[in-house]
Amino acid sequence: MLKKLLAISAVCLLFVLNAGATVVLPKVLGNNMVLQRDKPVTIWGTASAGETITVKFAGQEKKEITDASGNWKITLDPMKASADGREMMISGTNTIKLENILVGEVWLCSGQSNMSYEMRKNSKVRRPDTTTVNTPIDELDRAHNQQIRIFLVTQKNLRKPDSTHSGWDIAQGTALRDFSAAGYFFGKNLNHDLKVLVGIICSAISGSRIEPWAPQEAFDAVPYFKDNNIKVDGDPGKLYINMIQPVAPYTLRGFLWYQGESGAYLAETIGYTYKMEALINWWRKIWVDKTLPFYYVQIAPFYYSRAQSKIHFTIYTEPELREAQTMALNIPHTGMIVTTDLNDSLTNIHPAFKWVVGRRLELQALANTYGKKVEFSGPMYDKMQLSGNKIILSFKYTDGGLVSHDGKPLDYFTIAGADGKFVNASAVIKGDKVIVSSPEVPSPVAARFGWTEVAEPNFYNKSGLPAVPFRTDNPLKFTYTDN
Repeated sequence: MLKKLLAISAVCLLFVLNAGATVVLPKVLGNNMVLQRDKPVTIWGTASAGETITVKFAGQEKKEITDASGNWKITLDPMKASADGREMMISGTNTIKLENILVGEVWLCSGQSNMSYEMRKNSKVRRPDTTTVNTPIDELDRAHNQQIRIFLVTQKNLRKPDSTHSGWDIAQGTALRDFSAAGYFFGKNLNHDLKVLVGIICSAISGSRIEPWAPQEAFDAVPYFKDNNIKVDGDPGKLYINMIQPVAPYTLRGFLWYQGESGAYLAETIGYTYKMEALINWWRKIWVDKTLPFYYVQIAPFYYSRAQSKIHFTIYTEPELREAQTMALNIPHTGMIVTTDLNDSLTNIHPAFKWVVGRRLELQALANTYGKKVEFSGPMYDKMQLSGNKIILSFKYTDGGLVSHDGKPLDYFTIAGADGKFVNASAVIKGDKVIVSSPEVPSPVAARFGWTEVAEPNFYNKSGLPAVPFRTDNPLKFTYTDN
């Protein structure tokens, strides 16, 4: 019996040793993936300790010996974009062959339900920018683009290695039906305008707050929380551990973020800005690149004030959250798009026009990441000047002039005197300035624009991009800390 047990033990030990020697890849490395062009590309995984790993791709051959824990990481030299589907061979004791790999642009999109909002969920609605009906549902019927690849992260699919290496999909059919509409249309526009392959990784969860997307250490590193002894709740790190950390260090061009509705339901203000700082800093830290662009979506008009909650909501709850999002533009290498014109119903927290969201995010990337000469933002408040009974407002991103999008008088401008009582104001465009006044306020001191949750203003620039809501009397200050 003892000999039999020893023999069984020896077989089990041999099995364990052989299993330990197997080269294993993270699920994000697989067939059909897109590698980032013009940057060193990281390939990583596990094997047995002290094992020599070889990676061969596109004429390169790199070797690395695993560390004491069996981890290994190999960096490929920067490559030019390539539409040729090529093989990657990764070998140690065993050999893995990955097929149909392209080289192009890679972006990670994340956030809550408006980012995860699938292509299949859009109903047929009229586009806000044309008279035709054209929605993501229509796109599903004709999408078959080998040059756009998608990878959908779930809370479970990164936990275990996939021996089939099939996490990436071509943007078509069932895979596209379940993918982020905003992320796909960003990728589609980018592919069209840059004429390069595009890979989009989506890691988003409906209803999620911002805190779970970064670990507690990220918030601890921000002086605002540490110096003011502010405890960050909301399960910091809960989603980060399974849905962001395992993706790093997959080489990316940048991040796309669509989240904030949960913050509005918590009536957050400046605290949300600092949470964005914590998340952005940490993501850049784990990708070891402080300059990775982070482009995000300002939340759309919605009746938050009608919500039943212990928190007291007003018509200004959402504008204050949007203001917090705007202040995050003080974080380097960030950009924000406005969606005040993109809700088909003020009772719908999931606006249907995700193709426009994707396009506007892509404009941010075109201008600020790829150096293209395109207008990427609607008018943004710059400064004010008092002139008798008027306030003269100056703006950035005027694209040569300001316009009323529908030809009617500008709306959603208000003005107040020293008593702080805001009233509707007349707003007149003069070049790249707007002059606001009201006979009810002979000595104005402050102006506001779009400062209500249901504001869908007609103030745009000539590129057709809506203005950013603002108030000149913002009492809050955001100080960015580079850590």
